[in-house]
Amino acid sequence: MSVSNDRKFLGRLSLPERRYIADALRTETVGGVLLLLAAVAALVWANTSGGSYEAVRDFHMGPAALGLDLSIQHWAADGLLAVFFFVAGIELKRELVAGELRDPKAAMLPVVAALCGMAAPALVYILVNTLGDGSLDGWAVPTATDIAFALAVLAVIGTSLPSALRAFLLTLAVVDDLFAILIIAIFFTSDLNFAALGGAVAGLVVFWLLLRKGVRGWYVYVPLALVVWGLMYNSGVHATIAGVAMGLMLRCTTREGEEHSPGEHIEHLVRPLSAGLAVPLFALFSAGVSVSGGAIREVFTQPVTLGVVLGLVVGKAIGIFGGTWLAARFTRAELNPDLAWPDVFAVATLAGIGFTVSLLIGELAFAGDAALTEEVKAAVLTGSLVAAVLASVLLKLRVRKYRALCADEERDDDEDGIPDIYEQDDPEYHLRMAEIHERKAAEHRERAQLAGAPRDGADRPA
Repeated sequence: MSVSNDRKFLGRLSLPERRYIADALRTETVGGVLLLLAAVAALVWANTSGGSYEAVRDFHMGPAALGLDLSIQHWAADGLLAVFFFVAGIELKRELVAGELRDPKAAMLPVVAALCGMAAPALVYILVNTLGDGSLDGWAVPTATDIAFALAVLAVIGTSLPSALRAFLLTLAVVDDLFAILIIAIFFTSDLNFAALGGAVAGLVVFWLLLRKGVRGWYVYVPLALVVWGLMYNSGVHATIAGVAMGLMLRCTTREGEEHSPGEHIEHLVRPLSAGLAVPLFALFSAGVSVSGGAIREVFTQPVTLGVVLGLVVGKAIGIFGGTWLAARFTRAELNPDLAWPDVFAVATLAGIGFTVSLLIGELAFAGDAALTEEVKAAVLTGSLVAAVLASVLLKLRVRKYRALCADEERDDDEDGIPDIYEQDDPEYHLRMAEIHERKAAEHRERAQLAGAPRDGADRPA
């Protein structure tokens, strides 16, 4: 995704980057399907249980003496999502030191696209609520993209994006997560407890020193991480920031003799826990809202909820596409000739699925108003659903092209484990292919002989 003249925008990824992204997205896709199932289960449970959903969601547990007597929903939002943000921190660190964001020129286009993709939804929300005399507190709700939910949509509709588009979507989500983290840290920090904050910072310093010294063992880091999380929660800073900070501290570059960096290794271990358990459980206890006809009608008639829906559906698409087009134009980056600008617009529309972090920010923005919080959640679900449907239609229009591109990317005729597209400049590859074709030619000549065909073709009918 470089914007230099010798590489094309949405051009071919390097082989290691392609393998990393394929592995990461494979886990996220499975997690996205679980997330989708959890959201559906929450909606069904909340609308058919006669109050049991609310009873379980609001049940309190935990040591009150440590300031951790929290509801189940609170544990999911502040506790389990810390795991999600820990993985996000590792992803961000890797992108900055070894991925698409390590080169400032290459990073410019996806960063500009992501920034515009967050600014435009916020502006749409502010405009709607200014004109409609609504609350401006929810401006940050439609700014987030949920990569797992987006991938689940791709899995459900049976569309496999070419690796360059998938990488662009993942990079957008990583940058999106970074700014969502900053929004949470800056705008949703309550009164600070400096003693607890100092303890959390001290714990993070210890965590960093242990990493620098090469100390290993989950039994060292997990208890320390829990202590840091508890102190961060009691400090008034949102507890998920602890997860991000620890993720950013991990080393994500390889040293001599290492196949994978410690950060990539830990991410590989923790990502399934994040995508397969933490995020779906958060969805289960946050997505249960009323879906009656009246509730859905209110989503489109109140400025706060309408601003969220339009921010996700319209703001995200226009922001990401417009930012990408402008950045490419001013940096003179050439679009991959195998793709077209409508493909970028389809991905921008898909990025309007803002589920997990949007729900979290909605809870934080309207924490003092339970009714409005539920309405905002309904708006996030509605906006994400509309964006998913629109993106599905746009992607289906190009599904044959995508399948052909994916087949070309996966083809490995010499069966050496490396896609052929990466070996076109390797003489050994062409020698192997020549040998394979010669064997096939000999096999077909032998079959022709057994079938009675003359070798020289003298008696072949005209």
